Amino acid sequence: MRSSVWLKPVADSILPPSVHDFWVGRINPVWSRTRVLARVVSRQTAARDAVTLELKVNRNHRGLVPGQHITVTVEIDGVRHARSYSPVLVAGDPRRLAITVKRVEGGLVSNWLCDQVAVGEVVELGEAFGDMTVAAAPAALLCLAAGSGITPFLSMIRAQALLGMPRDITLICWAGQRDELCAVDELQALAERFPRLRVQFVLTRADADRDHGERLQAAHLAAVPGLAETTIYACGPAGFVATAGELAAAVAVPFHGEAFSLPTAAVASGAPVRVTLARSRRELMVPAGQPLLAAIEAEGLKPASGCRMGICNTCACAKLEGSSEDVRTGERHHEAASALRICISSARSDLVLDL
Repeated sequence: MRSSVWLKPVADSILPPSVHDFWVGRINPVWSRTRVLARVVSRQTAARDAVTLELKVNRNHRGLVPGQHITVTVEIDGVRHARSYSPVLVAGDPRRLAITVKRVEGGLVSNWLCDQVAVGEVVELGEAFGDMTVAAAPAALLCLAAGSGITPFLSMIRAQALLGMPRDITLICWAGQRDELCAVDELQALAERFPRLRVQFVLTRADADRDHGERLQAAHLAAVPGLAETTIYACGPAGFVATAGELAAAVAVPFHGEAFSLPTAAVASGAPVRVTLARSRRELMVPAGQPLLAAIEAEGLKPASGCRMGICNTCACAKLEGSSEDVRTGERHHEAASALRICISSARSDLVLDL
């Protein structure tokens, strides 16, 4: 063990990881000394406008807890782009992951993964992150999902099924129409096999009246047995997660939500403010209400980013001066020398960032 500690710097000085990866990558593109690389080994339609990609990961992957996210980095037209997805273990194998990607209007990475990525292509993965896991909940779970927000819950449910479903789990999943739902047959089969798992699908734009359901409301929570001893998780668009949080607060039930989009109001334009990037020696004029990451990228810069929803902290930097606002909650922050996640923060005065 001790020898490996000092041998690694020696090895890196003789053959730096970038040089090593360049040459071994010519033999096998997923070989790397340090990077987590994965090959796309299959792709199949998961639902309308959604595809499931199975990935075979190299030995540098450190594993994940069901419900967590990973950042997937791809190269499109010579430019690297990163987005976050919630993976599912395939057959319990920690080196076989599946991600379900839904088409997003104007979405560069999601649409490329849906339409163009081919079997055999290699992508790079980040470390797993996120605390919306089964271990974080002491007892029963109510999982509220909208659209592709089902993916972290599918990962949890599969893992719990391997353990014999040791806790009560209720999953309610919303979609516009039936062909937008993912993993319906699998989830229904698991619910038949395990009485402690209850699954309900709600269609909000169904053609037949008998299939039509209401959007998330208090009645959905009230119908869950043992709600007082239940932890509520929600995943979906920002508005859906915000509604779930309000309903959970009304009944005083523990809640954790993860939104895969920012509130619509977050992109509203405002009076321009000056943002100074101290290390880059750049000054930008950006709308006061626009998320800083999007505003900086619009100027042609590429700061580090990952989930783009305030979870992974990849985009965090020091705010040296000025006031900012959390675009999800509206909370203002005036402290200098504080950490700022630029994907979910907007400028509310002139700012100086350590970027």
